[in-house]
Amino acid sequence: MQCRPTTPTSLSSGDGQTHMAVASASNTPKSPSFFEKIKNATCLKSSSADSGKGKSKSSTNKVSHGFHLVEGKSGHDMEDYHVAEYRKKKNHVLGLFAIFDGHLGDRVPSYLRDNLFNRILDEPTFWNNPETAIRNAYRSTDKLILDNSLQLGPGGSTAVTAIVIDGKDLWVANIGDSRAVVCERGAANQITVDHEPHSERRRIEKQGGFVTTLPGDVPRVNGQLAVARAFGDQSLKAHLSSEPDVRHVPVDTTIEFVILASDGLWKVIKNQEAVDLVKHIKDPQAAAKRLTTEALAKNSKDDISCIVIRFG
Repeated sequence: MQCRPTTPTSLSSGDGQTHMAVASASNTPKSPSFFEKIKNATCLKSSSADSGKGKSKSSTNKVSHGFHLVEGKSGHDMEDYHVAEYRKKKNHVLGLFAIFDGHLGDRVPSYLRDNLFNRILDEPTFWNNPETAIRNAYRSTDKLILDNSLQLGPGGSTAVTAIVIDGKDLWVANIGDSRAVVCERGAANQITVDHEPHSERRRIEKQGGFVTTLPGDVPRVNGQLAVARAFGDQSLKAHLSSEPDVRHVPVDTTIEFVILASDGLWKVIKNQEAVDLVKHIKDPQAAAKRLTTEALAKNSKDDISCIVIRFG
């Protein structure tokens, strides 16, 4: 395994705070404190899979999860990062899950992994109005990334985030083409929106950009990016959006599990097919691995990241 040295990058923001971006592997984030980020900075740039599982410590409304990430065959280093952890805050148990699919480098997705959830939970409206908190945090985080593009580089990242509150409320948000699919009584229900350039052509053109649709290629913003919304991407930002779609799903007995995955999976596996593949697999880590294995068998070339969250 080859490891490129990583260096924490100090980022300034208008709120007078200093934020640390650490280019590291796609493992679950540790404490967001300054010193622990330095201590835990690692590099796992190999073709081996990153895999794991966990469960909430709450005695009621049990939540468990598993994840599996595989580096793609496109010739660049792994640019997918994830979050899968539980936190106790104000007597509530929070499950925090995310996939950040980077492009043009891994600095932006690694920064999101280390910072986005902290910004969401620090929003004063989080407990009374989670949707507003999520929207505000997405916007402010994107502004911070753009303001510090010299340190974080020219790249960007899509995102799908999921917050489970006390095992009863699921809040999902996304920008780009990373997707969340709920299994409800065995049926697949996509609860995110794929932000593709052709579906937002009017907005992009109104903002001075254009969408190319060349034969044999997907639609692209200004002939470059295959998504209409993303964090970062300084050179394209005038024509991109970082406004998330946000969805609330009350978790009842009809909700069995949720699949979060990057487009490396969804390009080759349909929503219902994914649900059918794993609905009888009770171990969420085994389920996530099954999905990534199937995507590889279907010749997906991109990085493939998958988290399965089970309820009950």
